[in-house]
Amino acid sequence: MKFAAQLILAAALGLAACNRAPPPPSADVAAERNAAVAAAVAEHEARFSAAPEITPPDPATAYQFQFTGLWTERVPMSAFQGEVVLVVNTASACGFTPQYEGLQQIYTEYHDRGFEVLGVPSNNFNQEQGAAEDIQEFCSLNYGVTFPMAGKTEVTGEARHPFYAWAESQAGASAVPAWNFHKILVGRDGRVIAAFNTRTEPTSAELRAAIESALGT
Repeated sequence: MKFAAQLILAAALGLAACNRAPPPPSADVAAERNAAVAAAVAEHEARFSAAPEITPPDPATAYQFQFTGLWTERVPMSAFQGEVVLVVNTASACGFTPQYEGLQQIYTEYHDRGFEVLGVPSNNFNQEQGAAEDIQEFCSLNYGVTFPMAGKTEVTGEARHPFYAWAESQAGASAVPAWNFHKILVGRDGRVIAAFNTRTEPTSAELRAAIESALGT
């Protein structure tokens, strides 16, 4: 029954699967976005290179994991110790792709308070078929994404990244992506707080309330 329900949800979401990328930006906007992304990537690279290795790894926290990076060599979760992190599996050719805009908005709004967004491109739902360079260009030019991004990653099935298996063990079925732009909120202690389905907009009152609560004062 669980599998059938997931298939029904995926089929319903598939109706919104058309590529809704915004029109190409002007040359000035493109240059501004590229400069902002380059500065952010340099900052991320320095931070991730200096991230400590957690030994022995704590099986109760996300800090035991790392992802291959999209722009950086790696994205170690240990770099986010003491911060709140929203992990989102993304795709460039999905009806929900415009959520990139909202993700960038909340990242900009809450980042100085210790909030991170980690985008995890995935082709598990056949909507992220490009190479790393294609994803980089898409995120940079269309949305000016400055939050950290993993490389293309399996998020469901037997080959899924260990982070996603761990998240399911911590939060149950709600932590398993049924479609693109599923969201997992990790607290300052490295533990899963909650998961949010695809239709929960990044700027929604529900997600904002969870972020605010996790950030505290």
